[in-house]
Amino acid sequence: MTDEKKIELLEEMLELDPGSINASMDINEVENWDSMAQLSLIVLIDEECGKRVTGDDIKNIKTVQDVLDLMEC
Repeated sequence: MTDEKKIELLEEMLELDPGSINASMDINEVENWDSMAQLSLIVLIDEECGKRVTGDDIKNIKTVQDVLDLMEC
């Protein structure tokens, strides 16, 4: 899956307009990034990549690029 597709999925999950986020952004600058979004991300990665993500993985996210790296299938 391309980074562009991953960003599309993230924007959809977070209910953001296309082009709202990019890989270099600090995760705390992303609108709607909260505990519910973190849970949704765990589900998204499980469904899209069949990959288990732990709470520690989520705690280590600092940038959108970190999210993209977690979404590596």
